[in-house]
Amino acid sequence: MRFKNVFSIIGPAMVGPSSSHTAGAVRIGRVARQLLGTIPNKAAIKLYGSFAETYQGHGTDLALAAGLLDYDTDDARIRHSLKDAWSSGVEINFSLGVGHVSHPNTARVELWAGDRYAEIVGASIGGGNIMIHEMNGFDVQCTGEFPTLVLLHGDFPGVLSGVTHVLCEDGVNIGYMDVDRKARNGEAMTVIEADTKITAATQLKIQQLPHMIKSSVIDLTLRS
Repeated sequence: MRFKNVFSIIGPAMVGPSSSHTAGAVRIGRVARQLLGTIPNKAAIKLYGSFAETYQGHGTDLALAAGLLDYDTDDARIRHSLKDAWSSGVEINFSLGVGHVSHPNTARVELWAGDRYAEIVGASIGGGNIMIHEMNGFDVQCTGEFPTLVLLHGDFPGVLSGVTHVLCEDGVNIGYMDVDRKARNGEAMTVIEADTKITAATQLKIQQLPHMIKSSVIDLTLRS
């Protein structure tokens, strides 16, 4: 991953009490929401480590709910986000996870909206920064700090060259890329962090490429 400046270490403008337990949790929720592509009808959130031990006292449950509603880290509505979710028809269930995780502030978020489904595993690693370790069962990573393209596609020759060709044509520079696959010639997921905004036109070009199943854009600078 790329260098983070001093302001990302200090943390973002936020509603407290904790950059790790609040701001980071908001961002995890927003990444899950944007991967789903719409507001969820139902959410199942499993908390691990420190998140599981202190989530109500530190407002982690409020922060994750706020992220699902697409509130930003400094939104005053975070304080009543669970009520807002209920009013919006979003059912949220929290549970405590067991077993080893790579970071003590970890959440697994599953979302449903009609026939849509999304699942991520993310950790709040300090200063409001996050690391997503898993998306829809694929072992891929992203930080949420940069515009991110998430692609589900067939594992065939030429798929990634087609994607990079479109990005090059549209002037999008790749800062980071991660790929995982289920099996040879099966489904694969590619995550690309870019230096500039990924437009709807660029996403559409990529979606129309051979063997492309689904494309999503995660950009925490955007609001739904």
